[in-house]
Amino acid sequence: MIELARVVGDDVVTTDPDIVAAYAHDQSRLTERGTPVAVLAPRTTAQVAACMTAAHRLGVTVIARGAGSGLSGAANAVDGSVILSLHRMNRIVSLAPANRVAVVQPGVVTGDLRAAAAAARLFYPPDPGSMDFSTVGGNIATNAGGMCCVKYGVTGDFVLALEVVLADGRIVRTGRRTIKGVAGYDLTRLFVGSEGTLGIITEATMRLVSPPHPAHTLVASFPQLAGAGRAVSGIVGAGLTPSMLEILDHTTVRAVDALARMGLGNDVHALLLIQSDGPDAAQSITRIEQLCLDHGASETAISDSADEGALLLEARRLALPALERLGNWLLDDVCVPLTKVTTLIESIELIAARHSLTIGVFGHAGDGNLHPTIIYDEHDATSRDSAFAAFNDITRCALDLGGTVTGEHGVGRLKKQWLAAELGATALDVHLSVKRALDPRNVLNPSAVFDTARIPATESS
Repeated sequence: MIELARVVGDDVVTTDPDIVAAYAHDQSRLTERGTPVAVLAPRTTAQVAACMTAAHRLGVTVIARGAGSGLSGAANAVDGSVILSLHRMNRIVSLAPANRVAVVQPGVVTGDLRAAAAAARLFYPPDPGSMDFSTVGGNIATNAGGMCCVKYGVTGDFVLALEVVLADGRIVRTGRRTIKGVAGYDLTRLFVGSEGTLGIITEATMRLVSPPHPAHTLVASFPQLAGAGRAVSGIVGAGLTPSMLEILDHTTVRAVDALARMGLGNDVHALLLIQSDGPDAAQSITRIEQLCLDHGASETAISDSADEGALLLEARRLALPALERLGNWLLDDVCVPLTKVTTLIESIELIAARHSLTIGVFGHAGDGNLHPTIIYDEHDATSRDSAFAAFNDITRCALDLGGTVTGEHGVGRLKKQWLAAELGATALDVHLSVKRALDPRNVLNPSAVFDTARIPATESS
């Protein structure tokens, strides 16, 4: 650390044990984590480059970190590593309404970018649940999603260009600000979702869009899960594109009711929460309501008021807090084809019974991305083992249904054993070849995403 401090400056390096410990891991559960020896907190791209140049030369492992809000362990330290925190690089560099782009540093809070876009009468759609404290850099690194994804897409759909510091300290710029451009490989997409394994994002050019029309909100209660599934398929099949299409299962509905006393009812086996924000929002939400009724909804409620809409959506926003009250929790993140959403939920109910666990399911029915939440007792080894076994059973089930092991939280350390199962040997080797090419000494987050034993470090300078 003495040489690192000499190269990058004492004001960038922190070795105070209490401060370092606060940066040692993200919010994931049951993930491996070690003890870092220092935190690096650069203020500029040049300082990030100096950090990486020194770390590369010394062979020091570097773990990039945004706000630490991740749920897959991608920002967890390994023993002897340094944490490179981007929290000081938190400026909105520029916002150009005419070109509908914003240039931001990685430490900008996602909600702050949304607010700045709104002030310019524009809209930044990605809305992960951690929007009020997660950062744009972390969102890009995991290609984060949110409830608006069904209509607007995920974070990566709004990344036009990046500035990235590579493992050896070199700086590369990818992408462009133009609407079109196909010169060279799409390196921007390569870094999006790379979870800090290929480079450190130090600046991002983000696409903005026109603000949406006032939203109309619908809540539909179903006495049978299958009816909710048929309604989702019917909405998509009718060519309707709501801006939000969320689902809560019976366990989650009961947990929310116990927390907020919303009177949702014990006979509700699925709750759909839907918004439409297009120019024809009123007609669209009316058609969606009728489809829900046609497929067995027992009760519906519609509002065109923003305040009332927020109240109707409160059940979705309370889903995780309500389940947290039941015990320790392990949040999964899987995605399946839309026609398999209810099949997955039904399978999770069987998995819960098999392992004698409570598992609540909520998530984004409109794009098939669900968040099964496993309740367990972290002080009981048997309960922890059961939770992890159920977690793996759910992940396997998603793959068997033609889905993916992660829709928006990333692989991190939690699911790296599942990445190989999803990709297959050849695709995995291609991934590892890219990793070796950009990080030959394997200093960037070596314990995340891949099995490090398959990425031998070289002595390349």
